[in-house]
Amino acid sequence: MTWKPIVAGVDASPQAATAAAFAWRIAQAANADCHFVHGSRPLFRSATAEFATDVNLLIEQQMEAARMGVSATIERSVPPAALRALDIRAGRGASVVTEAAREHGASLIVLGGKHHSTLGRWMGGSTAHHVVRVTDIPLLVTGERAEGVRRVLVSADLSYAVRPTFEAAVRLARLFGAELRVLHAVEPLPVFAEMPALWNEEGFFEDSRIQLERCLEPLLEDVVAASVVRRGYAAEAIAAEVASWGADLVVVGSHGKGWVDRLLLGSTTERLLDQLPASLLVVPVPAPPGERHPGRAERLARQAKQRAARSTAAG
Repeated sequence: MTWKPIVAGVDASPQAATAAAFAWRIAQAANADCHFVHGSRPLFRSATAEFATDVNLLIEQQMEAARMGVSATIERSVPPAALRALDIRAGRGASVVTEAAREHGASLIVLGGKHHSTLGRWMGGSTAHHVVRVTDIPLLVTGERAEGVRRVLVSADLSYAVRPTFEAAVRLARLFGAELRVLHAVEPLPVFAEMPALWNEEGFFEDSRIQLERCLEPLLEDVVAASVVRRGYAAEAIAAEVASWGADLVVVGSHGKGWVDRLLLGSTTERLLDQLPASLLVVPVPAPPGERHPGRAERLARQAKQRAARSTAAG
């Protein structure tokens, strides 16, 4: 499969240098074009005709200062030709990056990862958080060290997102000759007093393992990948697996929850972006027509009912 261009958002931070180097490495391995872009929010607003010339000059100076700062940061990470094509635009980083990605028809956006507290994220935000909420292009956020990709961990949630998430992971794993592992986290069951007979943690865990095998069976026909099932909330289970297995890249599918869900509860993707246990590839997966991504309690209740129905039919 031919790779489309790669767009890397960069700034004057050390994380940007890591992201630039990683984006360039992917582009070279995939024989794809790589574009570096930076968004600089104008410090000066439009003025009346009397002052327009002075304001425009100040904006030009600001853009040139931004170019110099970003260039000095990433010049050791990319070749001179790529640096000369550095695209500096006026605007917020997230908006500029997504705009450039659309213009280039990018197959991947790469950003440098920065750790954010929940309060800091909602007060000031981050480019990665903003981009992941609005883009339909896969987003790769680099961890502290991104020298290479030897082990790729895929998070599978047994939904319609499994196939596109798995295929994106396979694509990168093959590019780097990396080992592949699939993880499914079985979250604690919510308690509903009206349905006590359905809630059996051990039975639910075993059923989840069986469902994972069924989901992966058609995907593993020409792919070698181990699969593991762990107990716990997804973000914590993923971080623990990264630490124990030594994954260099985590791949997750993003269902595109509404902003109310993210504000009140967050999401696995955003928790992983906050702690960033390794480089993270987020694959946007739109819901099939007429289907929506259910909440956790609704999803677990539906799975438990299905398990109980199968047990009744088998009995």
